[in-house]
Amino acid sequence: MTLSRRRFLGAAACAAAAPIAIPGPFGAARPGRDRACKKAVKLGMVGGGGTLAEKFALLARLGFDGVELDSPNGLDRSEVLDARDASGLPIHGVVDSVHWSKPLSSPDEAVRREGIEALVTALRDAKAYGASSVLLVPGVVNKQVSYRDAYERSVACIREVLPLAAELEIHIALENVWNNFLLSPLELCRYIDEFESPWIGSYFDVGNVVRFAWPEHWIEALGPRILKVDVKEYSRKKQNDEGLWKGFAVELHEGDCDWPAVMKAFDAIGYEGWFTAEIPGGGEDRLRDIAARMDRIFAG
Repeated sequence: MTLSRRRFLGAAACAAAAPIAIPGPFGAARPGRDRACKKAVKLGMVGGGGTLAEKFALLARLGFDGVELDSPNGLDRSEVLDARDASGLPIHGVVDSVHWSKPLSSPDEAVRREGIEALVTALRDAKAYGASSVLLVPGVVNKQVSYRDAYERSVACIREVLPLAAELEIHIALENVWNNFLLSPLELCRYIDEFESPWIGSYFDVGNVVRFAWPEHWIEALGPRILKVDVKEYSRKKQNDEGLWKGFAVELHEGDCDWPAVMKAFDAIGYEGWFTAEIPGGGEDRLRDIAARMDRIFAG
């Protein structure tokens, strides 16, 4: 990948102004507080034991609109579908479970191949579950993997899988994480737009941005590329006092995320749809509290 300074500045300037049309599982939002927000959690947040059917039933009883599962997983597909159907709780998305251990940016071709195969499995599971997306961390930059290599390798791997995503009509949704890669919203816009496909977009994680930026700014830049949203909190004070990762050890509404500004930014780009909590879970009382806190976010 060669990119001159002039080309980079041009791409950055037009990234937010001329996005490709990306269909999502939701329509245009209405302004103000009349939002069709869908509230979900990751299945791993449901603690206290119990069968898969019991966990689905609990989430439905607590007012959640859906759930998200990892894939590849060791779950019996028929059991998953039975739990979904008995509870009436949709599985709205799937999270690629090996994108950290088998990154598409790995210098080892065999590892990248395993990552591609896992993404294929996740896409097929998503289709079987009735989901609309697979969350993917596209790559990781570190001492052994350069930025350029991570970019080129991950793009090549995703291009290989995109035809299947289009065939299955499942979106590949790229999460912004602490992977030292795609560090600005304009860069993420450019990366997504380079595929020229409606089946790839952003899985925007609100809390992951707070450490170094303001989520509402990213939302404005990413615009219709945002397909789904992860909900978590972050405290810069706890980061400064206790360490980087301790910033996440704070409840929703008790950190530095300006949720009213975030929701206003979502309104401005016309987003409404899935908001999935990605925070420590627990039993019924804990999940009820999470549901209430998410409701406060939607009303803000």
